[in-house]
Amino acid sequence: METYSFMRELADSWVLLAMFGFFVAVILWAFRPGSTRTYDAIAQIPLREDSTMGAAQTTQKGASDV
Repeated sequence: METYSFMRELADSWVLLAMFGFFVAVILWAFRPGSTRTYDAIAQIPLREDSTMGAAQTTQKGASDV
């Protein structure tokens, strides 16, 4: 059997099955019951006010106004 034919049959059967299994595992891991609190905290990152960043921006804005 040629190498190409063997690799093609392998990809069409077992590798496809392995990739589907990995996809299902990632979906199940992402929607596991304990992950809600973690994902809620991550979703709030852009909405949090960072006091050190605000002070740096205020300082730069004040210096450029002079």
